[in-house]
Amino acid sequence: MRAIEPRRRDRVTCDGVGIAYEVFGDGERTIVFLPTWSIVHGRHWKAQVPFLARHARVVTFDGPGNGGSDRSEDARAYDVDAYVRYALAVLDATQTGAAGIVSLSMGAQWALRLAELHPERVEAAAFIGPTIPLAAAHAGRVLAMESFDTPKPSYRGWAKYNRHYWLSDYEDFIAFFFGEALPEAHSTKQIEDCCGWAIETTPAVLVQTNLGARLDETQARAAARAVQCPVLVIHGDDDRISPHARGAALARETGGALLTMERSGHLPHVRDPVVVNLELRRFFDLDPPPSRFSRAHRRRKRALYVSSPIGLGHAQRDVAIARELRALHPDLEIDWLAQHPVTRVLEAAGERIHPASAQLASESAHIEDESGEHDLQCFEALRRMDEILIANFMLFRDVAAEGMYDLWICDEAWDVDYFLHENPQEKRAPYAWMTDFVGYLPMPDNGEREAALTADYNAEMIEQIERYPRLRDRSIFVGNPDDIVPDAFGPALPAIRGWTERHYAFAGYVTGFDPTALGDREALRARFGYGPDETIAIVTVGGSGVGAALLRKIIAAHPHAAADIPNLRTIVVAGPRIDPSTLPCPDGVEIAAYVPNLYERLAACDIALVQGGLTTTMELAANRRPFLYFPLRHHFEQNFHVRHRLNRYGAGRCMDYATSDARSIARAMLEELARPVTTRPVESDGAARAAGMIAALL
Repeated sequence: MRAIEPRRRDRVTCDGVGIAYEVFGDGERTIVFLPTWSIVHGRHWKAQVPFLARHARVVTFDGPGNGGSDRSEDARAYDVDAYVRYALAVLDATQTGAAGIVSLSMGAQWALRLAELHPERVEAAAFIGPTIPLAAAHAGRVLAMESFDTPKPSYRGWAKYNRHYWLSDYEDFIAFFFGEALPEAHSTKQIEDCCGWAIETTPAVLVQTNLGARLDETQARAAARAVQCPVLVIHGDDDRISPHARGAALARETGGALLTMERSGHLPHVRDPVVVNLELRRFFDLDPPPSRFSRAHRRRKRALYVSSPIGLGHAQRDVAIARELRALHPDLEIDWLAQHPVTRVLEAAGERIHPASAQLASESAHIEDESGEHDLQCFEALRRMDEILIANFMLFRDVAAEGMYDLWICDEAWDVDYFLHENPQEKRAPYAWMTDFVGYLPMPDNGEREAALTADYNAEMIEQIERYPRLRDRSIFVGNPDDIVPDAFGPALPAIRGWTERHYAFAGYVTGFDPTALGDREALRARFGYGPDETIAIVTVGGSGVGAALLRKIIAAHPHAAADIPNLRTIVVAGPRIDPSTLPCPDGVEIAAYVPNLYERLAACDIALVQGGLTTTMELAANRRPFLYFPLRHHFEQNFHVRHRLNRYGAGRCMDYATSDARSIARAMLEELARPVTTRPVESDGAARAAGMIAALL
C-alpha cells in the first residue's frame, strides 16, 4: 500500500514515446521529480513525495524504459535532449508554467540541460548524487564503460557493467549495482526495492538506455555556468557510483550550495530520507511558519501521545496510562496523534485528537492489504510499510516542532523510534517509549532468507540503542521479565531477555481496567441482558479487518457447539473495520459492530473465541475466562511473543486455524467450558506504574 495516492495519473506522448506521470497534492508551488536512469522508475521518490505533497503540488514521471512509460529499444529515446522534451511535455500536460525540479544521478544531466535551455521553466534545481562529468569517475567504472560492448572471459565487480553480461545474468548485475549504490549497513529493504523496480524493465531496453547521447565535460561545464536559478547539490561522501567530487564541482560551477552527507552512498534520499526531505523543503522555501507556541509563556504542561493503530489494544492501555498521568499531573494537556481505529477509543474516552491525525497514512489498512485468509506475513508486512512509516514520521516531526511539547509518549510508534535514532538531532523533548515485545523472530517455514533479514533488523535496532543510549528517556516494557521469549536476536547477537532487562524498565501488564472493579459477574451479565441459564460465547478479532475469515469459521461452528452446549448464545463482535452485513448470521448467533469497553463483555462471558492478539487474550486472562485463540499464520508476534506470555499465565487454549474445522472448534469449546480455570492473576497496577515512570520526565 502506498503512503499517498496520486490525485491524477496519466500519460503524455512525446516523440512517439508514451511517458507516464502522476500528480500529488495541490499547493501553490509545483515540485517536479525528474526520472533518473531507467533501471528504476518514479517510485524511488516514495519517501519524498508524501512529505512534500503536504506543502506543494508534486509531479513525478517515469523515464522511458520503465514504470508506466514505453519500453523503447531506440537509443535516441534516451538522449539527454529527449529527456528535456519529456520534461517539457509533462510540464505542459500538468499545466505547470515553472517548477522546482529534483534530480538523481544520471537525471542530473536532464535537469542541468533543462535549466540551461529553458530557464523560464525552472525556478530552482536540486541535484542528488549527480552523475555529471565535471570530475573524474571511479576508475573501475571508467574501464567498464569503455569496454561496455566487449565480451569478457569473466565478469567480476564493475566488469558486470557490460551489455553481454546484462543479457546473460541481469539479476546478478542489478544485485551488484544496487549493492554499490547502497553501501550503508542494513540496506536490505532499499536494495530489494531497487532490484524489484529494475526487474520491471528488460536488459535489452537497459542496453539502449546506456547508448543514448550524454553531456561531455565541455557541454556539462557550459550548461552549469548558464544556470540562472538557485541550486542545491546533495552528495554522499561514500558514493561509489558517482564520486563526491562531481557534486562539489557542480555546486562550484553553478554557484549553488553543497550538502555533503557523511557516510552516505549514492541514494541518500532513500537511506537518509529525513535529512533530504527537510533540506528539500527548506531549499524550495516550503517551510511552515514558526511555532505559535512558547514554553516560557505557558502555564500548563503539554504532551504529545502517539498510539499504534495496529490493533485496538494500545489505545485501551494508553487511555489508562493517560488517566494515571493526569492524576499525577492534573495540569497536563495531552494531544493524541492517532488514526482509525484508535481514534474510536480516544473519542469515546473524551480525549483530544490532534487535527493533523487526519493526514496520517493508514497502517491498519496496509496490514489488511498484506493479509490473506487468516495469514499475515507480519515481518514482511512491516518491511513493506516503510514509505508509510517515513511519511508518518515526517508528520510527527512537524506536529512536535509546531506544538513545542514538554513530553513525547510513543506506544509502539515504530516510525518515531526508528527515525529518531537515525536522526537524533530531531529530538526536542523528553521521550518515553513503550512496547510489549522486543525482537523480530523468523517463522521456520520462511527459511534462511527471513532468518537472516530478521537478524539484520534486530542488529540495526541494537546498534541504534547502543549508539544513542540516552535518546529514549524512558524505555518501558509492558509486562515482566518472564514474559520475554527465551530466544536470541539472531546468530552472534545477544539473548532477547538479557538485553531487554538491561535496556528497559518493567511496568507489568497494563490491562486498562481493574478486574476487581467490575463487581459481581452475575450483575454484569444482567446489565448486558445475558440470562442466568445462557452460555455466552463472545467472538472477536480486534480492530483490523484481518480476522474476517476466522469469524466465518467460528460462526460455522455454532450449530455444532449448540448441539452439545445448552442455551448457547454466540455474540460476534465484527469490530470497526469489518462490515457486519458481510457475515453469515444463523440462528443463535448475534453480530455486533464496534463495542466499546469490550473487556466488560469478556468478563461477563462463559467462553471467548479470539484471534491471537495480546490485548484481548490478556483481558480474558485478567478476567479468568476460558478462551480459544487462533494466532494468525506467519504472525511472529502472535505465534511466539504472545503465546509465550499466555503459557506463562496458564491462559487460553491455542488453536491452529488451518486444521480447525467447525466440529473441532465446537468440541474444543465444550472441553474448555468443562475445564477449571487455573489462570495466574494478572497485575492491575500496570498503568499506574507506567505513568509513574513517565511522569518523572515532567
